[in-house]
Amino acid sequence: MTADDEARWLIRGVTIAGAGQEPGVADILLGGGSVVAVESGLNHSGVRVLDAGGLVALPGLVDLHTHLREPGREDAETVETGTAAAALGGYTAVHAMANTEPVADTAGVVEQVWRLGRAAGHCDVQPVGAVTVGLGGTRLAELGTMADSVARVRLFSDDGRCVADPLLMRRALEYVKAFDGVIAQHAQDPRLTEGAQLNEGEMSARLGLAGWPAVAEEAIIARDCLLAAHVGSALHICHVSTAGSVEIIRWAKSKGWPVTAEVTPHHLLLTDELAAGYDPVFKVNPPLRTAADVAELRRALGDGTIDCVATDHAPHPVEAKETEWPEAAFGMTGLETALRVVQQAMVDTGLLDWAGVADRMSVRPARIGRLTGHGVPLAAGAPANLTLYDPAAPAEAVLAAGASKSRNTPFAGLELPGRVVATFLRGTPTVLDGKLR
Repeated sequence: MTADDEARWLIRGVTIAGAGQEPGVADILLGGGSVVAVESGLNHSGVRVLDAGGLVALPGLVDLHTHLREPGREDAETVETGTAAAALGGYTAVHAMANTEPVADTAGVVEQVWRLGRAAGHCDVQPVGAVTVGLGGTRLAELGTMADSVARVRLFSDDGRCVADPLLMRRALEYVKAFDGVIAQHAQDPRLTEGAQLNEGEMSARLGLAGWPAVAEEAIIARDCLLAAHVGSALHICHVSTAGSVEIIRWAKSKGWPVTAEVTPHHLLLTDELAAGYDPVFKVNPPLRTAADVAELRRALGDGTIDCVATDHAPHPVEAKETEWPEAAFGMTGLETALRVVQQAMVDTGLLDWAGVADRMSVRPARIGRLTGHGVPLAAGAPANLTLYDPAAPAEAVLAAGASKSRNTPFAGLELPGRVVATFLRGTPTVLDGKLR
């Protein structure tokens, strides 16, 4: 077998579930980093064969919202450990958020993150640039130089903080329009959420925790949709969490405005009722909301009002989470469990089919992030970035420990269906038989 043959794989008898494709069972031949052929009954000598009967083939998953923490917070996560977790979850590309130390607000820092991703090799890492210097919310960062850097940044966000100044937000939208950039907003009015700990409602009152009103999210989304329409520039709304937010986004889209949105796996499955035991593993920004909000978020993802699922993978060291609720850090890990959560919340409930999953977890996030080579239907000539998933795998309890350096998963002990069997990055398996290569 030659070196070229070693890189060739025949995936036999898999169900193709790409967005815009007719579902059906076929064989997929990979070689030279690309899909060589997708046909039934393929036979090829000198290739490695993977029997994929019963598995679903999806374009490699793309995450628009991942916190890899490096540089500066390697105690919580590194690019190496975070991308390993991503590959195990079926991801071939992640967008690394800017709230590192130092902040990714210059060409030098985004290029460092990009190179760390290339060196790790588990999946592609596309840095997200900060909107403002140091996430300070007062002065625009070097948007143009980050866009022109080797990292070719197109998505910018102060995630973790809101760009609260409307004039600064307008200027950012105007600036990135010149190179087809996107501003991703963390929608949280800071004055309405001072000291906020949990969704404002019955549970926060019962627990005596400062409430986090839905309007703090919804007011920023409404303002920024109007700004995006006025400027004619692309706005993306991070981690939508309320039914009211969905209504505003649906209205903006009905007008044809350039607005997209994401929802996290945890907001599709978990509610604020889980805070009853004061376990800070359930403390997240934005907070877990009500069952009615969860139902509306699912419906909006199903009908396309919400464009995609993004994990908001937010790892923290043990001491930052295993403390009293008011002192605990906000955030949850989510890369390794996202696809399984989506199966339970959306596929098993009939709200999405597997083609819809491919669209919401690969095609649309790649398009929003301006990411080439990902989110492409599995057809001859396409880059060989794909995920093989077993939806019939028996439900198993999620383990707290995984590839991520942190253990703050809200799903630990919860039984979730399905299993990622393999992840291919440009034709090379980064995960095979559910194990990191």
